[in-house]
Amino acid sequence: MPNNAATAAARLSVAPMMAWTDRHCRVFHRMISREVLLYTEMVTAPALVLGGALRLLDFSPEEQPVALQLGGSDPEHLAKATALGAAHGYGEINLNLGCPSDRVQSGRFGAVLMTEPDVVRACLERMQEASAAEVTVKCRIGVDDQVVEDSLPAFLSMIERTGVTRVIIHARKAWLQGLSPKENRDIPPLDYDLVLRMKQMFPGLHLTLNGGVAHLPDACAHLEAGLDGVMIGRAAYHTPYEILSRADCDIFRSSKTPAPEAQRIAEQMIPYMEAHLQQGGRLHQITRHMFGLFSGQPGARHWRRRLSELGAQHNAQIADYRLLLEERAALSQRQEELDLN
Repeated sequence: MPNNAATAAARLSVAPMMAWTDRHCRVFHRMISREVLLYTEMVTAPALVLGGALRLLDFSPEEQPVALQLGGSDPEHLAKATALGAAHGYGEINLNLGCPSDRVQSGRFGAVLMTEPDVVRACLERMQEASAAEVTVKCRIGVDDQVVEDSLPAFLSMIERTGVTRVIIHARKAWLQGLSPKENRDIPPLDYDLVLRMKQMFPGLHLTLNGGVAHLPDACAHLEAGLDGVMIGRAAYHTPYEILSRADCDIFRSSKTPAPEAQRIAEQMIPYMEAHLQQGGRLHQITRHMFGLFSGQPGARHWRRRLSELGAQHNAQIADYRLLLEERAALSQRQEELDLN
């Protein structure tokens, strides 16, 4: 069932990234942009259904809109995991059909499933039957030696027939043998034109482009060309303020107030940090996602170094973080004074 809020937010989204887009990262990103669609790290259906790891579904209300990404190939496991995700409050459940890692392949999910369309169809049908949450797909343009001009339209046609209406396409092939996951993010060439042709061929599908987009003006250009959404991964993580602070104005044309300055964002994280520490967490579990907050601004290197030092302190407290913010503000003030002279 289409999720209107998530579909609107999908004009710009932050990609699901293992070990990166955890709940702390998502809260941080939401501080910068109120509109962008966020995704969880991939959660495997067996971990939820067989392992009972329901803690993996935890999120904070302020993260919304946020989507859950699942990995798996068993239709019944995925149906149960979808129902669990919907019960936890996720309005969108995304099926990962793009991850090329050996570990994921050995579990028979991720990009390898693009070679098994009948399995994918069964999974998507059961997932949609399991709850009212919108089911979406994230895939590659193809895998290995597939002739993508033929295989991708056939794959999208199958997806459309299941009733799924929103697909995220990473505009690279996945090579299942011979390339590492990191190499699969960089070495296979990007084919943006193919994704755009798929939009023209399947006007009823909401298509989001993923892969290689590193700047907000590039995202705007893809939207203007006719795509429905753009998903940004590593650039949004490493330079979050540069990407996300302008998103509400430039992508969503939001009439709300613009994002606060980066210094203010860092300050606004303090209540969340305090609550996390009170629950027995470590400050580094949050601050490790904030190294790129001041990227491109004066004092960015100092911020990264001091934040790293803070993270190495097992018992770092809010007072230590406040001191770092004071240092950062003073350094920025000195730089402004130098620029005026």
